[in-house]
Amino acid sequence: MDGRINFDINDSLKHYLSDPSSISTPEASSELVECENDPESLTSALVSSELNPVVDAVAENPDAITRSSNFDTLQFLLKTSSQIPPSALSKILDLVVSGLSAQAEVVHLDLEADEQETIQHHKQLLEVFGFLLQWTIAAVETKAAEKSASAPVARGRGGKGAKAKAGANKDANWDSSGQLQTALDVMSKVLKLKLAKIFLTTSERDTFISLFTRPVYLVLESEARVKNTAIRMHAFKVLCIAVKHHGHAFGAQTSIIQNLSYFEHLSEPMAEFLQILAEQYDYPQLTEEILRELSNKEFNSNDLKGPKSVSTFVTKISELVPRLVIKQMTLLAKFLDSESYTLRCSIIEVCGNLITMLSKQEGEERSENHKGQINAFFDVLEERFLDVNPYCRCRAIQVFLKLCDLETKFPKRRQVAAELAARSLEDKSSNVRRNAIKLLGKLVSTHPFGVLHGGQLAYKEWNARLEAADAEIKALKPPAELQENPAIEEAAVDDSLLADATQAESAPATEPMPMTDERKAAAIEKAAAEAATSEMINKLQLTRRYYVEALRFIEVLDAASPVVTQLLSSKNKSEVIEAMDYFVVIDAYKLESARAGIRRMLRLIWTKGNSDEGKGVQTHLIECYKDLFFDAPDSFTVNDAANYIARNMISLTFGATPAELTSLEQLLSTMMKDKLVNELVIQKLWQVYGVQKKEISKSQRRGAIIVLGMLALADPDIVVKEMETCLRIGLGELGRRDLGLARYTCIALRRINMGSNKQSSGSTPATAKLPNDHAVLVKLAAITEVVSDSKEWFGVAEQAISAIYALSKHPDTLCSEILRRKTKYVFQPQQQPSGPTSSGEGAEDTQMISPPPEDPKEDEKSARIQRPALALSQLLFIVGHVAIKQIVHLELCEQDFKRRKVEKEKDAGPRKSLAPLNASPTKKKKPTGKQQTPAPEEPDELDLMAGTTEDDFTEALAHIRERELLYGQQSLLANFGPMVADICSNNTTYADSTLQAQAALCLAKLMCVSSEYCERNLGLLLTILERSKDAVVRSNLVVALGDMAVCFNHLIDENTDFLYRRLNDGDASVKRTCLMTLTFLILAGQVKVKGQLGEMAKCLEDGDKKIADMAKMFFSELATKDNAVYNHFVDMFSLLSADGGIGEEAFRRIVRFLAGFIEKDKHAKQLANKLAARLPRAESERQWNDVAFALGLLQHKDEEILKLVGEGFKVVQAVA
Repeated sequence: MDGRINFDINDSLKHYLSDPSSISTPEASSELVECENDPESLTSALVSSELNPVVDAVAENPDAITRSSNFDTLQFLLKTSSQIPPSALSKILDLVVSGLSAQAEVVHLDLEADEQETIQHHKQLLEVFGFLLQWTIAAVETKAAEKSASAPVARGRGGKGAKAKAGANKDANWDSSGQLQTALDVMSKVLKLKLAKIFLTTSERDTFISLFTRPVYLVLESEARVKNTAIRMHAFKVLCIAVKHHGHAFGAQTSIIQNLSYFEHLSEPMAEFLQILAEQYDYPQLTEEILRELSNKEFNSNDLKGPKSVSTFVTKISELVPRLVIKQMTLLAKFLDSESYTLRCSIIEVCGNLITMLSKQEGEERSENHKGQINAFFDVLEERFLDVNPYCRCRAIQVFLKLCDLETKFPKRRQVAAELAARSLEDKSSNVRRNAIKLLGKLVSTHPFGVLHGGQLAYKEWNARLEAADAEIKALKPPAELQENPAIEEAAVDDSLLADATQAESAPATEPMPMTDERKAAAIEKAAAEAATSEMINKLQLTRRYYVEALRFIEVLDAASPVVTQLLSSKNKSEVIEAMDYFVVIDAYKLESARAGIRRMLRLIWTKGNSDEGKGVQTHLIECYKDLFFDAPDSFTVNDAANYIARNMISLTFGATPAELTSLEQLLSTMMKDKLVNELVIQKLWQVYGVQKKEISKSQRRGAIIVLGMLALADPDIVVKEMETCLRIGLGELGRRDLGLARYTCIALRRINMGSNKQSSGSTPATAKLPNDHAVLVKLAAITEVVSDSKEWFGVAEQAISAIYALSKHPDTLCSEILRRKTKYVFQPQQQPSGPTSSGEGAEDTQMISPPPEDPKEDEKSARIQRPALALSQLLFIVGHVAIKQIVHLELCEQDFKRRKVEKEKDAGPRKSLAPLNASPTKKKKPTGKQQTPAPEEPDELDLMAGTTEDDFTEALAHIRERELLYGQQSLLANFGPMVADICSNNTTYADSTLQAQAALCLAKLMCVSSEYCERNLGLLLTILERSKDAVVRSNLVVALGDMAVCFNHLIDENTDFLYRRLNDGDASVKRTCLMTLTFLILAGQVKVKGQLGEMAKCLEDGDKKIADMAKMFFSELATKDNAVYNHFVDMFSLLSADGGIGEEAFRRIVRFLAGFIEKDKHAKQLANKLAARLPRAESERQWNDVAFALGLLQHKDEEILKLVGEGFKVVQAVA
């Protein structure tokens, strides 16, 4: 028991490192040895009973560890550490650490007292404790790794890998991190001893030091341990002391290089360690050696981990100790030529960190070549804007982003960065584009041109300043005086070229005498003035240069803004959000180019919100618009803020296109739904709209009602509460003078009904509607009869009739009255209201005598002079619009009937069979009375119809639409059908262009009502479509044909060629309308595609970018349908190849785009076989080249086809 061990550290280490289980423990307790092959019998009680005596003995005297029984018992337990309970391992760790700590104190005292004779004994004890500590920590780490069963596999090598896992320190009963911290602390304590006095040879000392460094590296291999700051710092302390005082530098270098290769999580901690070593322990040599070794390291092209780890390390070390890195920069620059983009990225970032360091140096800190170094690093960054890898290009931009925040502005470099970022906006990588937008925004927000005139960047202002500076410089330069004098002197010399030169010299020589007093003073004054002038000129020239640089910067931004505007349409949502932020920033700096982008942003409100990204874009747009227009400065009072927001809302409508207004409507109604619009702002808008003073402009009043109408989409009460104001202003005197105002007022009034459905959940839409004698409806009817030659009248009439149909309980009755009155007004009073076609012809020459009864007095003058053709045009417009609205009204009646029937069946339950069947007379009564048709909307009549089946009702309405509206004996519209057709077919008799346009539109609308009327007049419509010279007429008829294709598919299906022909129309607007119409029809499956898709494909190369983009969108959507592009590919190819009007390059671009949608290998092979069959039949080289090009795009992998293509085009000349 008392036998002492004969411990040889080298021998023990050899066995331990090769296989710990091979270490023999002959003196271990017999009870423990018996359990060696039966791990389960190693119970907690047994282990404790054997371990406790050892703990007590060592606690009493550290020398007890050298007893064979104690030492072998510990060795045996460590051998079987995986089987023993964690509590036992914890005890062993405590034992070894406390023993080592106690021994360290003893050694310290003996060394201080210079006790030579005990040194050998201390040496053995330290080695024993060091050896056991190394083994214990390894066992602890293994145990910790095993316990984290849920953690992913560690990124390590072989046996160490298991020990190196994160989260390893979480054990149900035991958290070893506290003890580990103590152990590391004790290691530091031991290493601070004067070990050179104990370990006399270097190899002995190194072996002892390795007992501490090896477990430290092992601990660092665990990601979880490294994340624990206390453990990390203690580990670094051990290593720092070992390197600084015990010659561990080379070992540390090797270990760090290995760690970087195998453990990604150690990249940054190793940099942190080297920083502590360099700054706190004054040992920068290790950092320099490691950087030197890394710069010479070769990486395998398949190795992704190594370069990534090294690049993270190099980046971090340059951030922490840039002064050390800059010395090795010439070696590290080799990484720029590396194939690994991560290494190139790291050097780009290093350059940024070094520029940051150099820019902060002042005075003596600066080296001689300070400026040269900064320029060299900037050059690297700038050239990396064109790196082949997008990640490197991004990193270069990101580094510039950081440099923008430096106090030193580097104006010349900023200008170059702005130009490079503007170029990068067209990069193929969306990530690069996104960062380029970010950089431009950052360059603006940190620009250096705020010193003289505040920070705004309006081009006009800076240009004016430059011109003023130029003018001042010209005024200050004294060319008049300074240039005249030499001229006079020269003239004097020329005149005085006398023979006697000495006389000429002596004559002026006598003059200085009288000059001395007065002239001297004058000369001094003049010299002072000239000095002041030259100083002023220098100052002005510097100012001028400042202005020129600012203007150059603004010009770059103005040129970049249109590209950023395009990027608002990007598919990448983060890029879109970045582009929005850019426009908010440049708007704050008053750049004129921001406005176009801010308007374009509006359309993003339609981004599909079904994904988080889509919702993110919408939310961000609302935030941006709030910042720009709807958040008043904090200094404003509540009232001023409301005025400010109302003014901004109105200004958004100025000059807006219909598309922008639609988007603005969606934005404002969304904001209203989200309760982001203050009640006070709405009051201010009504004040602007309702004010009677003349100083308010038309556009402001219009803007106010436009915005109110938009907000009413979300909350109709806004208009309901101020209905009287609408009638007084928009439908009163002001509205009659400004028809645009009347139109937007009608739109706002239409919104009333939209909410009544929602508000009155108990009531039906019918009950919420107004009677025809209601003031609103009377005014709406009156506004349609205003006599005006303005084209705006048509917009007013359209919206007024739409509003009547939205609000009225019986809109057909009211519109019948409007039609009758308008007809009486157009034709002479003695004529019948429904005059025949011939009287329509005669009416062209008649003067209008009776104005409509509701016209205001001031309009009588215009009534007398209104052209008959225009009056008839207006009548036809009303006819057409009423016809279309009547169909919609019938459909709504049908929906309402079905809804009520379902509700009745739910409520009535078993009683539904008692409903009277006398409902059918009511049903039959409807067809006979034309415009009073929708009597079914009456609640009482609908209630009577509970027994009517839905099919009967639908049939009855279909009959009304097909036979009654245009052919019923009592139908008003029946009178206009033949007349409209007559006007359209006699375009020479009725030559007025407006009349022809409105007649064609009216004809088209009536054709959408009845298939019989449609069939009868289809030929006429197609003739007008082909021959009309008016682009608006052609566009209208294209849309109408689209509607007819939906209504009467069987009639239009045979005539779709007429539609496709418009894709080649000379007018871009017609072409665009046609493409949109066909896109809708084809994608909705309303038209069967035969062979005409090739015509759509041609639009991909249209000169008008909008048309080309629309065509791309169409094919992208079409590709989502079942193999649609594949099915039509050959037909499209044939049509395109045969069209001589398409150049070869354009053809190839189209085919490449289309081939991109052929994704399945099976489809590619089938298409390749079909196309390959054409090669031998090709009549010209161009045809052959086209087929060969298409084959090259398809992934067919067919050797026969490749061989056929390889043989080339063969010319076979026919024998004469």
